[in-house]
Amino acid sequence: MRESEKQAASPAGLTLAGEINQLLENAFRACGLPDGFARAARASRPEWGELQCNGALPLAKSLGRPPREIAAAVAEQLRAGGGFDTVEVAGAGFINLKLSAALLARHAQAQLADPACGIVQEPRQRIMLDYGGPNVAKPLHVGHLRSLVIGESLRRILRAQGHDTVSDVHLGDWGLQMGMLIAQIRRDFPSLSCFAPQPELAAASLDEASLGFGMQDLQRLYPLAAAACKDDPARMAEARELTAALQAGHPGYIALWRAIRAISLQVQQQDFAALDVHFDLLLGESDVQSLIPSMLSELRERGIGIESEGALVVEVAEDSDAHPMPPLLLAKSDGAALYATTDLATILSRVRDSGTAPARIIYVVDQRQALHFEQVFRSARRAGYAPGVELVHAGFGTVNGVDGKPYKTRQGGVAQLADLLHGAIDKARERLGALAADGAGQGAAADEAGQVARAAQAETLARLVGIAAVKFADLSSYRISGYIFDPERMVSFEGKTGPYVQYACVRIGSILARAAAQQLQPGPIQVTAEAERALVFECSRFPEVVASAAANLAPNEIADYVFNLAQTFSRFYLDCPVLAAESAELCASRLAISALARRVLERGLYLLGIAVPEKM
Repeated sequence: MRESEKQAASPAGLTLAGEINQLLENAFRACGLPDGFARAARASRPEWGELQCNGALPLAKSLGRPPREIAAAVAEQLRAGGGFDTVEVAGAGFINLKLSAALLARHAQAQLADPACGIVQEPRQRIMLDYGGPNVAKPLHVGHLRSLVIGESLRRILRAQGHDTVSDVHLGDWGLQMGMLIAQIRRDFPSLSCFAPQPELAAASLDEASLGFGMQDLQRLYPLAAAACKDDPARMAEARELTAALQAGHPGYIALWRAIRAISLQVQQQDFAALDVHFDLLLGESDVQSLIPSMLSELRERGIGIESEGALVVEVAEDSDAHPMPPLLLAKSDGAALYATTDLATILSRVRDSGTAPARIIYVVDQRQALHFEQVFRSARRAGYAPGVELVHAGFGTVNGVDGKPYKTRQGGVAQLADLLHGAIDKARERLGALAADGAGQGAAADEAGQVARAAQAETLARLVGIAAVKFADLSSYRISGYIFDPERMVSFEGKTGPYVQYACVRIGSILARAAAQQLQPGPIQVTAEAERALVFECSRFPEVVASAAANLAPNEIADYVFNLAQTFSRFYLDCPVLAAESAELCASRLAISALARRVLERGLYLLGIAVPEKM
């Protein structure tokens, strides 16, 4: 699906789970019972039916009645009301529900007709998502993977619910690191016009083309600069002086900084594109620097920012804290601002200057920054910078190697994101086979175009499968947890992997294509066989899974769901012949059920940021 596609409204009426809960509420009220516990959950064992209500148990104590007696009364009302094939009371007072075939078929037909697959539209909110966070002059590395993948999935999930999402990459493009880099560039490229005696005259002509170096040079220069500043106090002093000049508006350094930023963004956006990650804004720390002096002055005047050993801090400890909460450091004793200063100013800018203040701002950043964000959020609330705005840190764990430690290259360095993705694509290419070699050796010049086309198709498929493998592996674990990056396992077509779910989609598409070639079309859905019931019911759960994933900011719930749905379809396909069904009506019904499963699978994968190839 394309970014430009509009969100479709949910169909009129309730989801299947919503209708069942309404029937339960009616039954509880008919028995003179409060309906707060009238809720159904998925049955723990399929032979008990699709759903189970345990509401009689918590009511028993408060009402002083046996739970089985309460459950029996509710079950009698449910049987009389229709909607169920069987309603049985089991154990201490559990109500097991097997849904009627007609009810399942009706909801399946409605879900198939809905482009949103039943996803419920929420009251529209403006939600900002901050994810990515790369530094300029550096390529993206493995540490950026989770922020990009999780952030993009959350953006898609929230947007699917009807929210107005705004995504911002939040570049690290200011501060001391820039002064360090400028100092190194001045040594390696002293003839650049930005270092001329009259830089204001030369700065206008300085651009990427006239620099004489690119991203590879920046990747070499920055480590040299960092190491020199660490080892030599004079170099560090020089870097601080250049940083101050840059921030004071030195025209030559500003021109150099802009060119460096443009080079970095151009390369980083290639990685964004490879991951199919979308940003509405490409703002950075530099965009709020003009706010910082007045912000700090205001915080001092209001007594929120206080002096502590020459530094400026905000006390954020609260009486309810279970552990000591250190103050937020806004400015060091030498007056230098920090990341916290920029982050606080960014909240101020996002709420005050964005036109429409967001209802929520979600930061998809490493869980190891949890303390930092708690301090910043508390400071923003104390200062009144985010009135009515929910500030959320959606933290995540690390990407680990097969040894269980944070993922590194074989040389022990931090792995670049592009290399990591290429490795997964290479593994996918190996698994898929050398499709580009099909037809080779025939020597026919007339077939050269065909060979080129097949090679291009093979490469496109390897890329789709490799990227899907990386994303699914990342998103299938709860974001707080780390996970093992193992390309060999990720690209498998067996087990809980992205390629497995992609293949399920492709297989259903192939069935539907063969049916169309035979002039067979989907028709009214019938639910008779147990495998049909299981597949239709599993599809019906999609809206609740999406709602839960959005509420918990947990894409792994959707990853778990699409894997289970793919397995459920596989069992359906084995037990219920589609094209060879016993009758035309049954064939049409099973084609419709298959089409529903594919649509839900494809939509679920889209919410994870995973594309489905036409063939595999």
